[in-house]
Amino acid sequence: MSSLAPLVAFGGVVMLGAMSPGPDFAVVVRRSAVSGRGQGMAAALGIAAGVFGWVVAAATGVAALLAASAVAFTVVKVAGAAYLGYLGYLGVRALLAAVRGGGPPRLSLEGAPQGVWAAFSEGLLTNILNPKAALFFVALVPQFLAHGAGALGLSLVALGGTVLWFVVVANVVSALRAVFARSAVRRTLDAFMGTALIALGINLATATRP
Repeated sequence: MSSLAPLVAFGGVVMLGAMSPGPDFAVVVRRSAVSGRGQGMAAALGIAAGVFGWVVAAATGVAALLAASAVAFTVVKVAGAAYLGYLGYLGVRALLAAVRGGGPPRLSLEGAPQGVWAAFSEGLLTNILNPKAALFFVALVPQFLAHGAGALGLSLVALGGTVLWFVVVANVVSALRAVFARSAVRRTLDAFMGTALIALGINLATATRP
């Protein structure tokens, strides 16, 4: 029972981190609203896989090496910023195309790969190419390892908690998909999500190691 308390506490911290607004949340909302429940949940699973990978990396010291290396940290953050900027560009382009055309925008991510695997990959890359995740878990995981929690247990708890939260988000957003299909609402969504992803990319590009 002594090792259960750290796992529960760790799960709570990870859940709070997952609930914080950021690239992961934006990607799941966007996929769920535009492509439906299946792709939203696939994106959620991709993010959870990324979180699982970061916890394993933090427990084994790999993430600490990334955080300590200026070159590695910069490479990952530039790649992540570029990827978020690309996702944001797709949203902004869809909005501009709809405004120029004068008609209702289609429920599709024009120019982006479609399908469950593409959505999974989008979620995975969004999380893996975020060096702030490395910093978060490098600071967090060793504290719980020191209190008797095992690396595998922490990884599975992080995976389960992340899946739970983002699957709920995907289902709630997809249930409102008919609302998002309205022209005014969809244009607002494209504008907000596109701008938010670009802003998050800029924020990531200017991030520095502590």
